[in-house]
Amino acid sequence: MDLRTRFTDELKTAMKAGDAPRVSTLRMILARLKDTDIAARPSGVDKVPEEQVVSMLRGMAKSRRESVELYRQGNRPELAAKEEAEIAVIESFLPQQMDAAAMQAAVDAAVAETGAASIKDMGKVMAALRAKHAATLDMAAAGPLVKARLSA
Repeated sequence: MDLRTRFTDELKTAMKAGDAPRVSTLRMILARLKDTDIAARPSGVDKVPEEQVVSMLRGMAKSRRESVELYRQGNRPELAAKEEAEIAVIESFLPQQMDAAAMQAAVDAAVAETGAASIKDMGKVMAALRAKHAATLDMAAAGPLVKARLSA
């Protein structure tokens, strides 16, 4: 089942269950998806591919994490809790992320595969990781691992 279908099915279920916060978050996701589709139309695409939907969801979760930090600094725990609830809903649609050991193994494999020898080769390694593991690897967390591996 593709993500678009899951979004609408989950929205219907949440509406029937009377789960207002989940309904709100799912409507927000669907609105963002519609905006993304509309933005892609000039390039001749009606509906963006699944990888782009996953990327959009990651971006939504990231911006909410940043908001949580700001709300905590501003002593607004109720707003931080609302954002965290939205993050949980958004992340329920994302593929399972690699754990630390798997991420380190993927970084080691990418370094070996590209023949990277120094920090100057970091771009090649990151590109290889993105090509192979884009859906399951948090690129923001992989960057420091690659840097540490190439600096050693």
